[in-house]
Amino acid sequence: MAMVCKDRAMGGVVESGRSSSGGSRGGGGSGGGGEVRAVSGGGRRDRVAVLVRDGMLPIEVGIVHRIFGEARSAGGEPLYELVTCALAPGEVRTDTDFTVNVAHGPKALAAADTVVVPASGADYGWGEGGSAGRLSPAMAAALGRIRPGTRIASICTGAFVLAAAGLLDGRRATTHWRSVEDFRQLFPAVELDADVLYTDEGEVLTAAGVASGIDLCLHMVRCDHGAAVANDVARRTVVPPHREGGQAQYIRRPVPEPRESSTGAARAWALEHLDRPLSLRELAARESMSVRTFTRRFRDEVGVSPLQWLTRQRIERARQLLEETELTVDRIAEQAGFGTAASLRMHLQAVLGVSPRAYRRTFRGLGGADGSGD
Repeated sequence: MAMVCKDRAMGGVVESGRSSSGGSRGGGGSGGGGEVRAVSGGGRRDRVAVLVRDGMLPIEVGIVHRIFGEARSAGGEPLYELVTCALAPGEVRTDTDFTVNVAHGPKALAAADTVVVPASGADYGWGEGGSAGRLSPAMAAALGRIRPGTRIASICTGAFVLAAAGLLDGRRATTHWRSVEDFRQLFPAVELDADVLYTDEGEVLTAAGVASGIDLCLHMVRCDHGAAVANDVARRTVVPPHREGGQAQYIRRPVPEPRESSTGAARAWALEHLDRPLSLRELAARESMSVRTFTRRFRDEVGVSPLQWLTRQRIERARQLLEETELTVDRIAEQAGFGTAASLRMHLQAVLGVSPRAYRRTFRGLGGADGSGD
């Protein structure tokens, strides 16, 4: 299915192949057959301003500078001009044991074509743009300097700042999976997608977590200058041009422990026999209950139906086996209770957005050694 890459300069879209962001819009470029912005040999470079805050994550700031800074024209000329700015020039705390001396203040935002807002460690608590859900006067004034039509992006919990400024209302966005519930409570007007690596809503883009900032910045380079330039940046940086799936594959989803245990024996027994076909009647019999009573009590205690619980447990078992063993996908499907590799692929794709082979490649670095296809 063709996805689209929104191009702020052309006012249209660039069509390309399916993005690896688990649903976000993939990049265009020379390999996608779509229209992209021309790469000029001696024209003005795009200006990218990185707005940092106290508690900044140095890795995220470095990602922006590295990806955009490595983008070159066919003649080897830099395609972007980068500047780091803060709410006030001077020393800015990081989430580590060192500080960063930032020479530029918010005036730099007024000249930017793209503004990137990385996360701050304070976002995970009650800091600027975080759980309070509102901007400080200094941040509001700084964002007010940004020219209309400027592309604005966030990395990780930087999305809280964009949302607090009202830039994400009615738009699709993402943030780090640990902050999803806080974000939804604070900003119900935002269409939050917690499973993707990044989102592209034209002039406003968001990345899920730290490393997905790489995916987002590569996407923006691809939209601006084509796949060839973005792929060259990826090779220089030694990262994949695309990553399969979204952030769902990085989230552990343990089923909550129930407060009561009237169905606990059946659950414990089921976990020891996940490789077998398990029926509701069989599980209910372990507790000497009717199917109807067992199903009702199970849902009351666990919060999901017995079949939903079984599927989740089987997916977790399959993930464990993919990460920790070299079993083939067929054998893993059998041991996790999915029966066939096709069934395992279907369930893993539905929940995590990736195939078994792609999941294993991500967490074990093994590429297609299982002899079973995707």
